[in-house]
Amino acid sequence: MFFNNNLQQLKSETDSMAKKIEALEAYKRKLLGQDLGLCSIEELQEIDRKLETSLKNIRARKVQLFKEQLEQLKEKERLLLEENARLSTKLAPTTWLQPRPRQQKEALINFNLNSDHRSDVETELFIGLPDNRRNEPALI
Repeated sequence: MFFNNNLQQLKSETDSMAKKIEALEAYKRKLLGQDLGLCSIEELQEIDRKLETSLKNIRARKVQLFKEQLEQLKEKERLLLEENARLSTKLAPTTWLQPRPRQQKEALINFNLNSDHRSDVETELFIGLPDNRRNEPALI
């Protein structure tokens, strides 16, 4: 007897849960803009209000995340500027401003003038609509 009552109660709870799941799935479809043909004006207005509220919450969260990310980037910039200043003080500023010795300059000039090392660069320049780019490339 106890077993039958317990079984009946479980079946009732299962049916109730199945109905709740079905109702939630129908509501989800409505929120996604599906199955709206049988909705009344009041139902549609309620869905619209709930979507507007959700959208406001989403936008507020997005703004919060952007602000947090901006603060992190500002902190990173501050740390990098501090590190740059620290490294600049380690490097003697006069080191890179000092002129090269005359022999180094002359050797560099002679290398550039007498060098057989040439950099030939081939580029493509196309003037026209993007669709024609694949058909007729113009080399310059």
